[in-house]
Amino acid sequence: MSPNGSDRSSRRPMRRKLPQVLTAGLILATATGCSYNWEDFPRLGMPTPVTEEAPRILSLWQGSWAAALATGVLVWGLILWATIFHRRSRTKVEVPPQTRYNMPIEALYTVTPLIIVSVLFYFTARDESKLLELTPKPAHTVNVVGYQWSWGFNYIENVPGVTGDAQKAPNLAAIPDKFKDDFPANAGGVYDAGIPGTRNPQTGNPGPTLWLPKGEKVRFVLTSRDVIHSFWVVPFLMKQDVIPGHTNSFEVTPTQEGTFLGKCAELCGVDHSRMLFNVKVVSPERYQQHLKELAEKGQTGYIPAGIEQTDPARNAEKNQL
Repeated sequence: MSPNGSDRSSRRPMRRKLPQVLTAGLILATATGCSYNWEDFPRLGMPTPVTEEAPRILSLWQGSWAAALATGVLVWGLILWATIFHRRSRTKVEVPPQTRYNMPIEALYTVTPLIIVSVLFYFTARDESKLLELTPKPAHTVNVVGYQWSWGFNYIENVPGVTGDAQKAPNLAAIPDKFKDDFPANAGGVYDAGIPGTRNPQTGNPGPTLWLPKGEKVRFVLTSRDVIHSFWVVPFLMKQDVIPGHTNSFEVTPTQEGTFLGKCAELCGVDHSRMLFNVKVVSPERYQQHLKELAEKGQTGYIPAGIEQTDPARNAEKNQL
């Protein structure tokens, strides 16, 4: 049999199997999508935002996917075009003309990636600066303390019947002065601290529960007692590292009441998977009532915030001022 005949005979089984492969792929795609809610499709896997700041993150996520899809379509189109129009002929076996040192093409595949990266960098830097922007004197401040293997929450608030001064509290010495300047005057405060076995009494979800007021800006001041953790409230679409010797912070304004899940997003040791917590968003009145309940339980003052600022962290902050 001629070489061409053998090639044709070898292609026939593949042609027969092609409809079967396509059918199997269609069935698989349909089966995996049966339980998918198509109303969630525009968010591309992200949960529903529940803060005023989260839509900005969602928009950046969607834009990145759009850019990736456009790039993918271009690459797939070039691959298919080369496959269809530049495949080897059945009758001609000679090597086709070779193209070398094509400057327009080389400039294209050098400049185009630089443009894509520059555009993504611009929007990322713009949104990051806005998301990390701190307002003077926020309505509420919570010192989130990460430790192996749970979380503690210092509510730096003026709670009726609780005396003290957060700006001078020894347990908050790890927090830099630039954050203490925005603390309420004479804030005695209350706290809540969890262990891996702590559970939310309403939902039964593992971990301690952080309470927040709906519609009011909250600043999180993040400190650690031991290793690097990461504070992540899933529907906030925002997470930030909790670093020993370096204090991070960001602000959110919750827009929806409910109980949401939070977790540590940084591998912090053997029981990392147990570092879970809950966030309960309630009305401002119920939030103030919860603070009074913590005071009535004797949970007044503050738990140790963690490791004090290192010299490099202090110097970096001075340079930023």
